[in-house]
Amino acid sequence: MNITKEQIDDLNAVVKVAVTKDDYQDKVDKILKDYRKQANIPGFRKGQVPMGLIKKQYGKAVLVDEVNKLIQDNLNKYLTEEKLDVLGNPLPKQQDGFDWDKEDFDFEFELGLAPNFEVPLKTKKAITHYKIVADKKMVNEQVERIQKQYGKLVSKSEVSKKDEVTGTFKNEEEEIDNKTTLEFNMLKSKKAIDILVGKKVGDVVSLKIKGLFKEDNFLTSVLGVSADKAEKLNIEVSFTIEEVNEREPAELNQELFDKLFGPDAVKSEKELKERIKEDSEKQFEQQSDQKLLNDVTEYFIENTKFDLPSGFLTKWIQMTGENPLTEEQASEEYEKSEKGLRYQLIEGKVIKDNDVQIQFDELKEFAKGFIKSQMAQYGQLNPAEEELDTIAARVMSNQDEVKRLSEQLMSQKLLNLYKEKANLKTKEVTYENFVKEVYG
Repeated sequence: MNITKEQIDDLNAVVKVAVTKDDYQDKVDKILKDYRKQANIPGFRKGQVPMGLIKKQYGKAVLVDEVNKLIQDNLNKYLTEEKLDVLGNPLPKQQDGFDWDKEDFDFEFELGLAPNFEVPLKTKKAITHYKIVADKKMVNEQVERIQKQYGKLVSKSEVSKKDEVTGTFKNEEEEIDNKTTLEFNMLKSKKAIDILVGKKVGDVVSLKIKGLFKEDNFLTSVLGVSADKAEKLNIEVSFTIEEVNEREPAELNQELFDKLFGPDAVKSEKELKERIKEDSEKQFEQQSDQKLLNDVTEYFIENTKFDLPSGFLTKWIQMTGENPLTEEQASEEYEKSEKGLRYQLIEGKVIKDNDVQIQFDELKEFAKGFIKSQMAQYGQLNPAEEELDTIAARVMSNQDEVKRLSEQLMSQKLLNLYKEKANLKTKEVTYENFVKEVYG
């Protein structure tokens, strides 16, 4: 077998594969002999069917199959040995008048080649790395939430703005009959607030749904209806007041601190606020890091210029999709996927140039850390190392999980690389300002 390459331009090439009878005949003969041993054809004893009949019945199919296998194996080997960085897969060129009755065959395959380009990590423009801080307002609000969450309910007979009001919403026409608890900080309608304040247990009030809540999604839970239905509702509902409770805030004492963080981990209100600030800012780091990773990715895509073999890739999409595509449909699909393909090439270049690797042991440790954090959510704060190893081994035996964890670990490694080498500027912001600035 002889394989040669014809370079069309920097991004396109044609590989020519010449197959002779000597390349495939021995394998074809061996398979046909095995067929003859097993063949059950009426009028002949098993194993005694004439070879001419076997060749007539199976010869062409075996020949085509073996030649295709031969081409695939040797073409892949050639691409590896020649270190050709191809996009997609080689596409066979249509050949008019191709004849499988010949003894020697010539095939041609189109290649789309990856472009050469550089990705300087020291970007010309500084990319913002947000440091999100928990300000006094946020910390104090969190302290109030904790006091409220761990406080006790004091029953009342009359509604005030400080209270939680439990009752049942009803509307016969819309088949609404749902018991719920309202807090006044959920309400947007001043008219509804005025209606509720001063009412007593047993009273029934009529409320307009439109504009009742600050958040539209509250309607789904308080009325017990689907989100689609809640979105279309513009009705009045009755609300029967069944309970009125004032939540008396918990005292900031050692009993509460121990309940939150364990014995003697926090010993004062000052330490509580410091702990809340520290824990909040650790959580904010994940959002800040994700924002940085997204921004660096976008910067590279916008500023790393290179051409792609678009004609080849469009044809490849058209020929290899699950469903047949027209040229126009394939072109549309290529346009949709081009940005993602560009980043795959950029990311691969960054990984290769900076020798970013994932070792099995560090992937296992990463998996154990993920498992440990999952267990902590269910109250298992100090799992035994043996238990972690057992669960990690089970996780690592699942290829889908290994792929997912590998992608997460690689993202973390790339993030660390960007923090170390990219041109970053740190900007300290409160969480509230971060949300305004980043998400509008």
